[in-house]
Amino acid sequence: QVQLVESGGGLVQPGGSLRLSCAASQTIFSFNYMAWYRQAPGKQRERVAVISTGDTANYADSVKGRFTISRGTVKNTVYLQMNSLKPEDTAVYYCHVRKAPWDLESSLWGRGTQVTVSS
Repeated sequence: QVQLVESGGGLVQPGGSLRLSCAASQTIFSFNYMAWYRQAPGKQRERVAVISTGDTANYADSVKGRFTISRGTVKNTVYLQMNSLKPEDTAVYYCHVRKAPWDLESSLWGRGTQVTVSS
């Protein structure tokens, strides 16, 4: 069974940066839909960024201009570069992938990595 491994979370001061990484344990096939979600305590999980076929990316309004999602050079890897971090960005960030946007059967979720933005 394919698993996702996230890394890069941690504590950072407001205005700082973090780079999250996500990699699949197997690369026998490609995930053409890769996304980052986040969930803060007491709040609903929201999609932060997604990148699909053609490397087209979409972002939540709250992170536009600050976050960048990108595919790694290694197959089935994805990154989230987070700049100008705000306390409101504090949440558990989850990697989510699918073989295709419509292929819900192939959905995989990482365990999450904590991002804390605080002085």
